[in-house]
Amino acid sequence: MTSVTKAGGLSRVEFEYDGQNRRTEKRVYGRASVGDPWSLTSTIRYAWEGERLAARNAAARPRGILLLGVPGSGKSAFCKALGNETGRPTLILDIGAMLGSLVGQTEQNVRQALRIADAMAPCVLMVDEVEKALSGVSGSGDSGVSARLFGTLLTWLSDHTSDVFVVCTANDVSKLPPEFSRAERFDGIFFLDTPGTAEKSAIWPIHQTRYGLNANTKRPEDREWTGAEIQSCCRLAALLDVPLQEAARHVVPVAVTAAEGVERLRTWAAGRCLDASRPGVYTRTTEPTSPTSRRVTRASAN
Repeated sequence: MTSVTKAGGLSRVEFEYDGQNRRTEKRVYGRASVGDPWSLTSTIRYAWEGERLAARNAAARPRGILLLGVPGSGKSAFCKALGNETGRPTLILDIGAMLGSLVGQTEQNVRQALRIADAMAPCVLMVDEVEKALSGVSGSGDSGVSARLFGTLLTWLSDHTSDVFVVCTANDVSKLPPEFSRAERFDGIFFLDTPGTAEKSAIWPIHQTRYGLNANTKRPEDREWTGAEIQSCCRLAALLDVPLQEAARHVVPVAVTAAEGVERLRTWAAGRCLDASRPGVYTRTTEPTSPTSRRVTRASAN
């Protein structure tokens, strides 16, 4: 990732991949069947046809998506790679950087950042971990600054007519005010669980190549691992000059360290969110597992 510009709370980023990795990133983070109109990749594909749709019906322009998922499941990487895959500039809205010390300065900074996004359309606008950025909305300790900031953002999400595709990520959407995720703010709310076997088989070679590891090296047990944990294992193997199975001894998946939170997140998402890995609404495929019954496989030191 290369940062191109940064001003106030708005920055522009670009990704540089070789041809093979670009295709792999698109497949891994797409996580859905293009044939279904409610899949994640189809929602994105329709978004890039915005100009054609606008010519036919300006009211049908796509708005964006909200990605909810397990920490490390690739939400932020998906957002940042999206512009690179589609040829659109990717802007990151850092709400914390726009907070000002003077009365009215914060709201002015937000409006200015949104005007810049409108001017750069067509583009992708990313708001990462939005539930943390808006954590002070319901409080009164900041004299209502967070509430006014939130109101400005809500109004823009509903009323903007520019071709800005908004992608927000969250680790716990239940902490967001309900009006933020209501219909017509976004085209869909997608849940990203830990990657499946096929997805992990595509993720491993990316990081093995990135860190100069032998592609034929035996991989460790990766049950419940996220993409971030696969990357960590490969990086540690390169750093310590040890096999992947040995490096895996230093990796404990978030599904184990935060088992209760992950299960609570999955339970909340079931029936409420679209599934990012397959068409349709997300449903639990297995019964919730108690933390004491979870097992982390450790490779032997031999």
